[in-house]
Amino acid sequence: MAYKDPENTLVLETTKGKVVIELYPDLAPAHVARIKELARENAYDGVVFHRVIDGFMAQTGDVQYGKSGGESFNPARAGMGGSEKPDLKAEFSNVNHKRGTCSMARSQNPNSANSQFFICFADAPWLDRQYSVWGQVIEGMENVDNIKKGEPVRDPDSIVSARVAADIAA
Repeated sequence: MAYKDPENTLVLETTKGKVVIELYPDLAPAHVARIKELARENAYDGVVFHRVIDGFMAQTGDVQYGKSGGESFNPARAGMGGSEKPDLKAEFSNVNHKRGTCSMARSQNPNSANSQFFICFADAPWLDRQYSVWGQVIEGMENVDNIKKGEPVRDPDSIVSARVAADIAA
């Protein structure tokens, strides 16, 4: 498939199907760069959706502890890690958290986003201007809706692969 801007399109193949995300490099340049860097390192491949709250969001991206079937997968620790890269400075904006919004997860410290992110199932206005929005699902939201729910999730769904569309062979 031809995408409007392949360099700023992320294609997730999940255990529920394909999810295509338009990246917002003008809105959150450092966060988009990190997502693309980790995708190009295949760091998200096999990472589980460790926290999925019905009607709210699906969280994933713990590249340290969240790889299903891998040595690093630890259900008790999934969601506690990030990557070996430094945390990112917040890039808050006036873009609203609505259905399909992709935003960085973080701790209480606003400058603690690293590799984890979430996709909103529904509008979440209480998150606005407090989390760094870096993209929007443009295809496959029905697959996000079907991700197994739970906190933690039993037998979680995962990202099979995450690729920048420009890197996918035609």
